[in-house]
Amino acid sequence: MYNQHRQTQYERYRTARSALVGAPQMMQELERYLAGEVISLLMVSIEEITRDYNEATYLYPFWQRYPPLDRGRAPKGDQVPWIEVGEHVLGAKLSRLLPQRFQVKDPGLPTGPDVRFLLTNSRISEITNGLTDSAWLMADIKSVGPRDDAAHTVMSHNQISGYGEWDRPDGGVGNRVMTAVGKRASHPFHSALPPLYVLSDGTVAPTVLLAIKPVYSMLSVCTSGRLQGQPLCRIDVAAIPNGLLLEEGPKYLESHRGLLFPGKDDKEKNPLKIRARISFELLRAIDAWRVHSIAVPPDPSIAQTPPPAAL
Repeated sequence: MYNQHRQTQYERYRTARSALVGAPQMMQELERYLAGEVISLLMVSIEEITRDYNEATYLYPFWQRYPPLDRGRAPKGDQVPWIEVGEHVLGAKLSRLLPQRFQVKDPGLPTGPDVRFLLTNSRISEITNGLTDSAWLMADIKSVGPRDDAAHTVMSHNQISGYGEWDRPDGGVGNRVMTAVGKRASHPFHSALPPLYVLSDGTVAPTVLLAIKPVYSMLSVCTSGRLQGQPLCRIDVAAIPNGLLLEEGPKYLESHRGLLFPGKDDKEKNPLKIRARISFELLRAIDAWRVHSIAVPPDPSIAQTPPPAAL
């Protein structure tokens, strides 16, 4: 099966990649369109999302004896890891919301972000001038609390797309090594996703990447211990440029140095899997629409303190 469609995929890949490199505005507009649709769907459903997200706190009696393990280097012990809450609430919602505006498929991939949907509609065909009517939306859910709510997000090697070289049919798609550039240090970053896919039926699917960042409050901190729980405060959505935009044209990694900057992994980690951070400030400098914050309605059943301001 590995090679059954390889020659056709190789030829279509090279043709599609050349078209996207020659007209980078197609990829830019495709990212703007899909980010806008996701943001719109989340905003329309924000009350349902907030209800289901906050239910994790109300369900405390059912998991208090078996809490998730602490994460991070020096946890204080008062913050419950909330990663799976965000993944299940928002990831599950998207699987139901996206079919309102797209034909949705779920082709399998062995690695990648939390959420992966092949989306098809006529608007994508218009944006790409008929090159394709499909895109592969990949979103990673990045739940954070007040102690780690910064103007960036951490991305792994299989959450960023790269240059996408495919020079001969039997070689497969590979990426150049990127550099995460910091103020005092830099390190190599090995992006693992291709900038586009060609499915077995010939469908061309450019890769569109989002980081969806639910930000929760810690009531024990902001109410001096009077209340306990971790309710949702806001949702940030960041659209990360495709690898062709990062490295071919407009070459955002060159024009916006520090867009990709060193992550939080130490030197002991496999260098192929070392993570990097994406700067929200520089994403906004590229395009103002690339970072958007969605306000969350207060939960009337709790004495909610003012939510953190959007980044």
